[in-house]
Amino acid sequence: MLNGDVFSSHTFAIELGKFQVETVRDVGGLTLEQDVVETRQVTPSGELVIRKQPGARRSGEITVTRGMDKSTAFTDWIKATLVDADLDKARQNISISLKDARKNTVRRIHLTNAWASRWQGPTLGAGDASAATEQVTITYEDLTVE
Repeated sequence: MLNGDVFSSHTFAIELGKFQVETVRDVGGLTLEQDVVETRQVTPSGELVIRKQPGARRSGEITVTRGMDKSTAFTDWIKATLVDADLDKARQNISISLKDARKNTVRRIHLTNAWASRWQGPTLGAGDASAATEQVTITYEDLTVE
């Protein structure tokens, strides 16, 4: 890939602890934010001076949409938080690997101390021929990009 070329495909993989999450359709909400601290002061001559500086980093949330299948590893992790209320077991580090057209990892996004905070099941409709998907909201404490 030449410098300046953008990714030509949306190929990615999600690793949750020791296993790879299967049948992921999309990931949304990847953001890295920081508070802005504004300070207002008055100079000796009476002029208002406004300064802005970076504050604390914010935690965030992502939404993972995936196909419902027979795999249990990801589902068991969701249950650890939402059913068993075992946050110590549920907190995991997650890595999202962005891949080029040749499936080589070109960027990796790490979510620290992530846990499932919401699960939404599929929309069920008689005669609907679309795949059943679930959405999982994952809350994390920190995001780093390498």
